[in-house]
Amino acid sequence: MRRAGPVWSDGRMDTLPDLSESVRARLAEEWNAWLCTVRPDGSAHVTPVWFVYEDGTWWVGTDASAVKVRNLRGEPRVSLALENGTHPVVAEGTASLTGDFPPPVVAAFAAKYDWDVTAPTRPGVGRVLLRVPVRRWLLAGTAQ
Repeated sequence: MRRAGPVWSDGRMDTLPDLSESVRARLAEEWNAWLCTVRPDGSAHVTPVWFVYEDGTWWVGTDASAVKVRNLRGEPRVSLALENGTHPVVAEGTASLTGDFPPPVVAAFAAKYDWDVTAPTRPGVGRVLLRVPVRRWLLAGTAQ
């Protein structure tokens, strides 16, 4: 079973797979994902991040001055992967940055990590959210 995904600016609609209960549970329970962004020189920048996943979208909180944020300003396409390589869960999407923190997302980070995603981690450095709607999944070795 597939469900409708985002509608692209050119009017076409992508489709995304319905995720299995085990994948949904991992997205809800696992603490870390690997976020891959692209540096200005074209090389990959991979970093572990805390995340929440809701309705086809990954949310990642970070300092506004982070390398990943600078990379996204030049190239917004990203990949996110859960840590278990035996049963891969990899998502591709286009990230957007926002200084707005939707209350349900803030609550989800608090529930999952006992952490205020809006709170600065360094003096004088603001926080932002990366919003990554899934464009494509790689699940158990199959691109979908």
